[in-house]
Amino acid sequence: MKKLLYCITIILLIVLIAISSYFIYKQLHEEYKQDSIFEELSNSITENKTAEEIEVNLQELYKQNNDLIGWIKIDNTSIDYPVMQTKSSPNYYLRRNFYKQYSCYGTPFMAEECNTNTSENLIIYGHHMQNTKMFGSLENYKSKDYYDNHKLIKFYTSRGKEIYEIFAVFKTVLYKNNTFKYYQNIELDTESEYSNFINKCKSLSLYNTGINPEYKTNLITLSTCEYSVQNSRLVVVAKLINEE
Repeated sequence: MKKLLYCITIILLIVLIAISSYFIYKQLHEEYKQDSIFEELSNSITENKTAEEIEVNLQELYKQNNDLIGWIKIDNTSIDYPVMQTKSSPNYYLRRNFYKQYSCYGTPFMAEECNTNTSENLIIYGHHMQNTKMFGSLENYKSKDYYDNHKLIKFYTSRGKEIYEIFAVFKTVLYKNNTFKYYQNIELDTESEYSNFINKCKSLSLYNTGINPEYKTNLITLSTCEYSVQNSRLVVVAKLINEE
């Protein structure tokens, strides 16, 4: 009887190891696949090309997938990705890659209410992956030292390159009545609406950047999950400082 129990235990351990190995392999394979896809796409969006060449490359990517709305990049970070938008299905790219295949990584996507030509505040969502991929590296912005060395966000669209300077980094919790609903602040048409949004972002910011955006200055907001509290979000907000 003891021998039988021993054999059963060994078999169960082997099965558990096999299952664990399968899921580890699956995760690593998914990471490799995603990294390969984004590296391939990124090769067409590089700094040594002119604005005209980058525009052409975006147009070529758009032919592959017309959900493409732009390309986001923060130098010396893992953020170097296409940005998608599907107005009729807002969360479509939450679990899909650029080629519309299932992916736990997803692809950064813009809020469906945003219009890159008219909206004062462009909101972009991305997963917080533990390996710092997608928007996982935004976690580093909790440190003022990191911010000091990574202040600029580059956003390429069909219009050219836009450079934004980060002015606030904050945490907030969703699904509560008394929390800051930053995601509802897209069309900041009046000076009052604009000022209220800026002041709220700065009051919640983890540190003072000393930057005060002026009314009518366009903004970009990056949002990702934050795990210190349930349903928490880490938000990075920047103002437009240059267009090419």
